[in-house]
Amino acid sequence: MKLISIKRETKPEVRFTKRMGALSTNVTYIKKQFLSIPYKTLHKYRETYYGEVKDCENINLAR
Repeated sequence: MKLISIKRETKPEVRFTKRMGALSTNVTYIKKQFLSIPYKTLHKYRETYYGEVKDCENINLAR
């Protein structure tokens, strides 16, 4: 049994940008786990409609 593992999880979220408004997209989280308990998010990104991969730092959750 591994003590530390890394898991990738994708879930749909609604994001908001000033230029486009509300955007429903799949966001992928890469999390570090200790004994199957997630404790740190290493990276999160989303894939656009055109297939580009973008970091989630430049897009907000709130309006």
